Amino acid sequence: MERHSFSMSNVAFSRRGLLGLGALAGAAAATFRGTDRTTRSAAMARDKTRGRSLGTPTAEEGRLLARPQERVEAAPTGLHPLGLEDRRDGLLYVPPSYRADQPAPLAVMLHGAGGDAPHGLDLLRPLADAAGLILLAPASRGRTWDVILGRYGPDIDFIDRALGQTFARYAVDPDRLAVGGFSDGASYALSIGITNGDLFSHIVAFSPGFMAPADQRGEPRVYISHGTRDEVLPIDVCSRRIVPQLERARYEVRYTEFDGPHTVPPEITREALDWFLADRDRATPAASPAARR
Repeated sequence: MERHSFSMSNVAFSRRGLLGLGALAGAAAATFRGTDRTTRSAAMARDKTRGRSLGTPTAEEGRLLARPQERVEAAPTGLHPLGLEDRRDGLLYVPPSYRADQPAPLAVMLHGAGGDAPHGLDLLRPLADAAGLILLAPASRGRTWDVILGRYGPDIDFIDRALGQTFARYAVDPDRLAVGGFSDGASYALSIGITNGDLFSHIVAFSPGFMAPADQRGEPRVYISHGTRDEVLPIDVCSRRIVPQLERARYEVRYTEFDGPHTVPPEITREALDWFLADRDRATPAASPAARR
């Protein structure tokens, strides 16, 4: 396994540059996935004409409003459906060691294209008990995440509702609050993590294809992994472009390449979780008012 570590650079922060380059990376990734953006955009336009909601104005900007709370309800541990939707709902896993008087780390984990909540949950579920980690795994409203289909909206709305419910019931450490995912889920995690860096302290992206942030807020730390033999989202046009873009924008990035295809090996999930939890005693930029934009 080949590892590359990137640290904060002295290059001036470039908001316009990161957003623009992210769009180019998205176009390249869409080509390899066979995404027909024109067809999908037309479908979304038809939905709007038929009166289907594409999300609130805030959601259409990619913004999440829910925040951890100091006082929470009493709630059980274990695996539970969110109960927010009849279909394509989501899952919450709370380890047995959870205590309401000890805020726990939480990771929002996002599935890949064509997946569902269990796919997102399974990324870190085997390690959650030992880490005392709460896992929130929403399902996308469509076959993949909204911005990949054309624009932010319904998935942001749903994730915000899921976070709001979770924050009301469980004590969450705001300094250890991650968003992560695999493949399309990793692309979406990068996108909403950068857009909501005043909420998320960390971003975990396993084999992302692109990033399409609507804005840049805060300075979340970023973990990215990618297989050198990935034929679905080839590393040269994906992570090897994304990581330098993030570095130029002065994000702190931990980057690991491994010899493998489009997958998440167990040693990669362990490395990512260890990286996330290693920051538990370190003040994060997202928690500092001075770091928020």
